[in-house]
Amino acid sequence: MAMDAAAAEGSAQQSPLASQREEKVKLPSRLFPLEYGKAFSQWWAGITPAAAEASVLQFIPIYSKSLRPATGTEASKPDHTSPPLESTDDRVCASHEVHLTNPKHYLNEFSITRPEDKTKHNLVVLHGYGAGLGFFYKNFDALSKRSGWSLYALDLLGMGRSARPHFKIHAQDRIEKVREAESFFVDSLEDWRRSRGLEKFTLMGHSLGGYLATCYALKYPERLEKLILVSPVGIPEDPYAVTAQMPDQESARQAATHQAETAASANVGTGEHAPNPPRRRYPGWFTYLWEANISPFSIVRWGGPLGPRFVSGWTSRRFSFLPEAEAEALHMYSYTLFKQKGSGEYALAYLLAPGAFARDPLKNRFSQIDRNLEIVFMYGDNDWMDAKAGKAASEALKKDGRKSRFKIVENAGHHLYLDNFESFNNYIEGVLVDTERSA
Repeated sequence: MAMDAAAAEGSAQQSPLASQREEKVKLPSRLFPLEYGKAFSQWWAGITPAAAEASVLQFIPIYSKSLRPATGTEASKPDHTSPPLESTDDRVCASHEVHLTNPKHYLNEFSITRPEDKTKHNLVVLHGYGAGLGFFYKNFDALSKRSGWSLYALDLLGMGRSARPHFKIHAQDRIEKVREAESFFVDSLEDWRRSRGLEKFTLMGHSLGGYLATCYALKYPERLEKLILVSPVGIPEDPYAVTAQMPDQESARQAATHQAETAASANVGTGEHAPNPPRRRYPGWFTYLWEANISPFSIVRWGGPLGPRFVSGWTSRRFSFLPEAEAEALHMYSYTLFKQKGSGEYALAYLLAPGAFARDPLKNRFSQIDRNLEIVFMYGDNDWMDAKAGKAASEALKKDGRKSRFKIVENAGHHLYLDNFESFNNYIEGVLVDTERSA
C-alpha cells in the first residue's frame, strides 16, 4: 500500500499493520517538511501524472530520456500511447493506454518487450493500494534482461494513470459485495490479457496487488505460470474482519460533511439485523472513516496548494534513502497520483475491514487455487505486513503436496522491491529461471 496505517490484531495473532520496526527511527523535524512556497509551486505547476511518471521512468537504464515529456502539457492528451523507446538490445520500452471492452475503461501499461518470435514468457507486475507502476522503476531493467522474457507493468483500474470509472457496488449479499469489488480489478486484468493476446504469464503483485493477483489466480488459474506475492495484504484471519459491517455507499458520499459524533450513531452498515461483533480498539475517527469509505487521499484533493506538503509527510520518509533526484521524482509522481479522481481506492473498504484484515481471508482460499501453480511469498525483514501468516500459508501448501516457497529479503520493509532492489531482483530472477525450466 502506498500509505501505511497501523492497527493491532490481538495477542494471539500479529496484525499485518502492527509489526512496525522496533528500533527508533529518526524522523524529520517537521511532520510535513516541504515548505509552503515550494508546495504552492508544485501545485501551481500542474504537472500531469503522465509527465510525473516519465520523470521516474527516466531512471531506467534503457529508457530514452529524449522521448520523455519535459512538461505536463504534451502528456495530457486522451491517448497517452507513446512510440517505442530506444534501447541497447532487442528490448523495446513503451507506454500504452490499453483500452478494454468497456470503451470508457483502459489500463495504463509500461512494457519492456522483445520481438514476438523471441518472447517465450511474460512477467506482469501489479502495484499496491493507491500506488502506481512507476514505483517498480528499480526492477524493470533487471527483470526484463533474461532472454525470452517480456515485462508488463500495469496500473490497476481506478488507480495510477488507468481509467478512473465511478466505483459502485450493486450486490446485497455480504460475500457477493467482496466478489464484486474483487472483480472490478480482476476482470479488467483479464480483459487486458485478452487484448494483449497473452496465453500465459507469471503474475507478481505487491500488497493490495498481491491480494488481487491471488483473486485472479482463483478465477483464471489456466492463465498463470507462477504467482508471486510480494508482502501481500489479506492473508491472516481476524474474527472481527469477517463479520464487521460493510460500508454503505450513501453514507460514503455524505460522510465528508458530517461530524464524526453524528456519524457514530448513523446506520453505515449493510442493513443486516444481526448484532455486530465486539469492536476492536481502533480510534473512533479511524473506524468511522474506514466504514464510511472515506479515502485517505481525500485530504490531498481537498488540500489544494497544501496537497504537495501533505504528501511530503510520507514521501520524505519513504524515499529518504534514495538519491535526491529520484526521491524528488517519486514525490511528484506520488502527488500527481494521489490527487486524481477517487475510483478504485473505494474498493478497499469492501475487501478489508479496519486494520487491513481481509473480509474473506486468503489463508482460507489458497487451497482453491490450481494445484499445479507454484505460489511464492516474499517479505522484507522489517515488513509491517504479517510475514508469519505468509510463511504459515506457504508451509500449509507444501504440506498438501503443492509447490510454494517463502523468502525474507534483508534490509527491507514493506516496499522490499525498492528498499533492497538488488536482492529482490536477484531472487525474482531465480524464480524466472525456474519458470523456464518447468515450462
